[in-house]
Amino acid sequence: MIVGVPAETKSGETRIALAPAGVHALVARGHRVVVESGAGAGAGIGDDALVAAGATLADAAGAWGSDLVLKVKEPQPHELPLLCDNVLFTFLHLAANPALATALRAAGTTALSYDTVQDDAGGLPLLAPMSEIAGRLAVVAGAHHLLGPSGGRGILLGGAPGVPGARVVVIGAGVAGVHAVAQAAGLGADVTALDVSLPALRRLDERFGGRVRTVASTALAVEEAVVSADLVVGAVLVPGRPAPVVVTRDMLEAMTPGSVLVDIAIDQGGCVAGVVPTTHADPVRRLGRARVYSVANMPAAVGVTATLALTNATLPYALRLADGVDAAVEADRALARGVNVRAGRIVHPAVAEALGEGAVSA
Repeated sequence: MIVGVPAETKSGETRIALAPAGVHALVARGHRVVVESGAGAGAGIGDDALVAAGATLADAAGAWGSDLVLKVKEPQPHELPLLCDNVLFTFLHLAANPALATALRAAGTTALSYDTVQDDAGGLPLLAPMSEIAGRLAVVAGAHHLLGPSGGRGILLGGAPGVPGARVVVIGAGVAGVHAVAQAAGLGADVTALDVSLPALRRLDERFGGRVRTVASTALAVEEAVVSADLVVGAVLVPGRPAPVVVTRDMLEAMTPGSVLVDIAIDQGGCVAGVVPTTHADPVRRLGRARVYSVANMPAAVGVTATLALTNATLPYALRLADGVDAAVEADRALARGVNVRAGRIVHPAVAEALGEGAVSA
């Protein structure tokens, strides 16, 4: 099979979908790998390293025209004419992008999304490494934007001797939320975590030995926590569906001026009322009395780390797909759940429901 790796074109994106080790593994299995020239530059991977691993360089059309296309982010509007009846494996977030869903159906693309590959226990093995990084980055970004020169309140996240640390609220105790909690607590902040799952809160309590305040998430509990926070991290996720809005306009208007929110859920529409996707070049918007960081590809800020973490997770699945898409999907229920579009139809039930369509069996 010919496996194509286009360069990422989303604003600020630095990752590449396949590191040299992945190229080598696919070529060793008898596949041909076609990489768009310059695709790895943002992740510190030169064309020479990819060629040495066995890749052939091409232009964008050459990479997109392959049997199996591996990407990091969803196709951008200017890339839609390059879609065809091949297989695309990437982050899609179709519940928040009906225009892309329409284009994929029209092109006859078989589209699998990293964020809906889900194991029998409910885990998201391909989303997890990016969620881990995004959770940690959320606190780093939030700490930066709390600084006075960045427009924040002038608060040091970990405080100082005799001065308490910032009040950090993390909404959601999934993978991203847990890593945000760990990062904030490790820096000395006063951390409160909210989730609707009591077992998730128990795990946090056990992990941090009571050093992190855990609160069962209700509308009132979220309001009380958010309006008194210096930094809020929104880390809610419903696989395949738009993120629920948990921070309302009234909460935003009641927050302390200069406080910061980081909306990790922005790829799925965001969990903050009125939020819009931003870019690394212009990451913050004012909403109410707070400043909201809502960059839609947060891990691109650490392209070297994120590329390696992502390809470590995706490569086993890419190898199976390259050996035969139908057989791979039939043999692996987690991978089968990753199929969003096939034969011109939305086949993932949650995505279909979010887009107001009826799903058909993959």
